[in-house]
Amino acid sequence: MPTRNTAWPAGTPCWIDYGAGDVPAAQAFYADVFGWDWTGADPEYGGYLNALLGGEPVAGFGPSTDADPNGWTTYFATDDPAATVAAIREAGGTVVVEPMQIGPLGSMTIALDPQGNGFGLWQSGEHTGVRRYGEPGSLAWNEAAVEDTEKARAFYTAVFGYRWEPIDDEMDYTTFATSGDPLGGLGGLGTGGPKGWSVCFAVSSTDDAVGRVESGGGTVTMAPMDSPYGRFAVVQDPWGAAFSVMEVAAG
Repeated sequence: MPTRNTAWPAGTPCWIDYGAGDVPAAQAFYADVFGWDWTGADPEYGGYLNALLGGEPVAGFGPSTDADPNGWTTYFATDDPAATVAAIREAGGTVVVEPMQIGPLGSMTIALDPQGNGFGLWQSGEHTGVRRYGEPGSLAWNEAAVEDTEKARAFYTAVFGYRWEPIDDEMDYTTFATSGDPLGGLGGLGTGGPKGWSVCFAVSSTDDAVGRVESGGGTVTMAPMDSPYGRFAVVQDPWGAAFSVMEVAAG
């Protein structure tokens, strides 16, 4: 059971959340797919919820007032939001929501890279981000599909100091890391996933998870297929938000 209850290192995808036009319906859908419980919804935090797996937070949910209200956001850990925001602007990105303190929980920021792909920053306080990961029902991977991979790599290197490693000479797909193991991936469009940053959840059975997505009103955009990393699929929830699922061993 991979867990972490301390702040994630800077540059690590550390949290994900979902902006929902219909929060109760989205809760019901994702609880059925991943077996989540819920806590939060305090008025002082705008009704924001934490999805729980085994009592630990694995994702956030909240109401969205955007024109396109449904979708997943990836947040990267930062030790210094002001410095990271300055690096984003210097590298050609845009800050949509300036660093904002969320009570004792931490500080959040929303930004766009130069190609218009959204992401967030999280400086942890009492809320350190994802506390269970890499097991069924939790976050397994974060990746971006972009129009210009070279420019995207330059931007994220300038902001987070990433190093990149190609996984295949024939694919324009690289993993990124600050040290040690890969933290996520970045590739070109046309790989089957959505444009921009997307999230992949670990599941015990990809085929069963896809079945629950479809029975809950979602759709399949890439049917389950085997890969060197596990059996995976790309799906959309009933409101058009894309995510992927990857089969991992339950133990």
